[in-house]
Parts: sequence; structure tokens; C-alpha cells
Amino acid sequence: MPIYMDRHDLEEAVNAEHVAHIHQEDLKIEHEFGCKGLTYWFDDERRTAFCLINAPSKEALMEMHNKAHGAIPNSIIEVDPSIVESFLGRIEDPVKPKDTDFNIINDAAFRVLMISEIGFCNLTCKHKFKESFDKFHLQIKQSAKKFNGRIVQEELLRTLVSFRSVSEALECSLEFQSAFKSSGIRSVDLQLKIGLGSGSPVSKGETIFGEVINLAERLCHHVSGKIILSSEVKELYESEHMNRPIDEKLLRSLVPSDEKFLNAFLDFLETSWNRSNLQVDDFSAFLGLSKSQLYRKVKFITGKSLNIFLKEYRLERALKLLDGRKGNISEIAFDSGFNSPAYFSKCFYDTYGILPSKYMNLS
Repeated sequence: MPIYMDRHDLEEAVNAEHVAHIHQEDLKIEHEFGCKGLTYWFDDERRTAFCLINAPSKEALMEMHNKAHGAIPNSIIEVDPSIVESFLGRIEDPVKPKDTDFNIINDAAFRVLMISEIGFCNLTCKHKFKESFDKFHLQIKQSAKKFNGRIVQEELLRTLVSFRSVSEALECSLEFQSAFKSSGIRSVDLQLKIGLGSGSPVSKGETIFGEVINLAERLCHHVSGKIILSSEVKELYESEHMNRPIDEKLLRSLVPSDEKFLNAFLDFLETSWNRSNLQVDDFSAFLGLSKSQLYRKVKFITGKSLNIFLKEYRLERALKLLDGRKGNISEIAFDSGFNSPAYFSKCFYDTYGILPSKYMNLS
């Protein structure tokens, strides 16, 4: 039977005790709908609650809530309990204090998520760093534990870590960068970038923390800088530290308007990147900006011209196709929006230091 997480946006007057009573009302009648309430989270500051429920369907879950107390969820997603535990630390009620008769849970589900990503500047060195990677991943585990982070996903070149505290997430990010420098990996070969986003597990998407992860990945992968914070993470950090500004030499953040532009720009690019006839005018028309405004925005945020950004974006997509053996060189060139296999090979070599044909033989 599937497990769902739902979101309730609460009125100002609702407190932790009210939510605890509502949870108990669910438990009294859950058997009537084939449901089993596992636990919940309550965030007084953001006026939200999230329930984790084993249920035959979303409809059954909603009917149970409606009969028990009438508080219909604002949204519901299906979740993997192991992933929930990775992000939030539990999938059942915390232990009730011995001196209380009623278990009142005042535990927010809001998290700060860190995406760290290692990028190759030269693909000829891809197979030379196993020992350095092993050393770095050991440091990742140690640093995450030190700053109370929970590793949600760990791959060779990408790590996702969940934190309760903005300050601990930032301190861990700085330690990651320091560990990377001492791992023996040269910056001319590889670079480590980190993106930080924050939010709740259920919002507009269909996956847990989906919007937060998407933004953190975009900040990490596309914004110039080594550690990039969302505007919300920056605001939370400064509020925790008596409005002390972040160190712009070490950390970078975007203002909300630039964050909005980045999302709109990438939303369009992700649906259009492989069109060989894609023009600057197409971006301008979609985003409602003049060419000069568009060029300035892209350069300021990414550190690259629009043409170079588009070319490198296509090359990264082509690299994934090569890794997945999704066709021969010519097919991948055309599928990636290049008009000529020869030009594709030249761009690939100029960017990665190796011809795509040779890279396929190495993979």
C-alpha cells in the first residue's frame, strides 16, 4: 500500500496542541478508510503541517481527514519512506516524554538542502582520480556528520545533504570546499560547486522537496561562483546572525528577481536546447526582454555569454548521450542541436580536451 505525505496550510490560531489533537482524531477512525497514520511535522513559524500516512489512495486519505476533523490537505504526494527518513530523520512519532500524557510534536519539516557537484574541466583526467575521490567522499561523510547534516544521495560526482540549520549548512559547504582543495585534485582538472536551497517537503511538485532540489541544482550548476545560496537561504542566514551580511568573497547569492529569471530561462532552455534553429530572438520573446537585457542577465548570472552558455549546455547534454551510448557521434551531434558533426567534435575537443570518438573508447 502506498505511503503519502500531505501538506496543510494552517490558520494563525492553530498551535502544536491543536495539531496533536487533530492527529489523534485521524488515528481514531483511520481503520474505516484502510489508512494508518505514521507521524506528522508541525512548523509554527511557517504555519504548515505535514502528515505521513499509509493509505490505499489519495482519495481515501482525504475522506479520512474530512470525517475526522474537516481539515482537507492543500496538496498530497506519494513518497518513499526511506527517502522521507533521509531528509527528515524519522518516519514515526518521536518518543513521548515520560512526564506527559499527550505527545505534542513541535517539529518543523523545513530543511536546507545542499547540492555539491564535481565538474570536469578536462575529460582526459576522468579516470585518474579514484583515490582522491575516495578521500573526498570520506571527508564528505565526516563533515556532514559534524554539522548535523543527513546525506540523502551520494554519487561519484554529486552529493545531496539535508540540514535543519542554515548556519550548519553554510559551515559544511565551506568545509567541503576546503576538503576538496586538500584532496590532491587540481582545479584545472576538476572543480567543486555547491548550491544551497531551502523549503518544505511538499509544495507544488509531485516529488518530495522537488522544487528545493531543482533550485539548488540550478544554482550549483549554472550560476558562477563556488558556493551559491538561494535568496531565501541568504535571508535566513542573515536573520540568524543579527543581519550580518554574508562574505561575498566566499559565497554568492541571487536577488529574487535574478532567481526568477534563472528559473524562467532554464525552463525554456530545457524544452528547446536541441533545436538547431534556436535563436536569441526566441529567448527574448519568451522572457520578454530585449537582446541587450538578455545578454547582460545571462552574463551576470552565469559568467558566460549566451552563445557560450548554450554551446556548453548542449555539450553537457551530448556528454550524457555519449555516456549512455545513445547513438553514434553524428547522431548525437544532431540530437544535441549541432548542425555539423565536425563542428560538434571541434567544440567538444575545445571544451573537454578530447575528441568525442576517443572519449567513447575511454568510457
